Amino acid sequence: MKDSKSISVSAIKTGIFHVGDDLFRFLKENLQDQNIEGKVLAITSKIVSLAENRIVSKTEISKLDLVKKEADIYIGPGGFGTELTVKHGILIPSSGIDESNAEDNFYILYPENPYESAQKIWNFLKQEFKLKNCAVVLTDSHTTPLRRGVTGISLAHWGFKATRSLVGKADLFGRELKFTHVDLVDAVASMAVLIMGEADEGVPLALVSGVKLEYSEISSGEEVKMEPKNDLYHPLLKNFI
Repeated sequence: MKDSKSISVSAIKTGIFHVGDDLFRFLKENLQDQNIEGKVLAITSKIVSLAENRIVSKTEISKLDLVKKEADIYIGPGGFGTELTVKHGILIPSSGIDESNAEDNFYILYPENPYESAQKIWNFLKQEFKLKNCAVVLTDSHTTPLRRGVTGISLAHWGFKATRSLVGKADLFGRELKFTHVDLVDAVASMAVLIMGEADEGVPLALVSGVKLEYSEISSGEEVKMEPKNDLYHPLLKNFI
């Protein structure tokens, strides 16, 4: 584990990634001049979806029907024409389906298995660049209730422990912490998405360095997910989930 004194995020501007392009060739071309050792590679989940052909033509199905089909849990209508859903353990509008940054008349869905995708990318980076330690985070934009605007969230990760427990440690005045965990993976995703942007920046990749990480050969969504019944906001959600 590495102690950090400062954290930095480097944007990697690339050309446009098209549906069906080879993701690993794209990564090799855009990372070959980068120092990746010991860093987190943040990748927008949209280019992973495009590489995996996770698209649906708008002429095939209505968005509402597609949202309901893709949702793990469909909650109901949200504000501004959205639908509230749970997808891959995340409370997110419209099952994460995106219409922005799509070249043609189609919807972009989430990757079918984000953790499997993250593992494949991690394996490729380790082998291609002969890395001892590296980490991968697939990112998306996300809203926070009662807050204006979007921040970043992790859809999946691989290569490090997603959370850090502070249970049993003391605060500044010696009181023992009972519940506190640090959500490392979403903090990293949020930093990366801030640099990657939301519009025409053309930055689908970012390298995050200086984060105190516990590297791991195995990762899982269970590290960071909360069961609805154990969640702080369960009283608000229990009638819907």
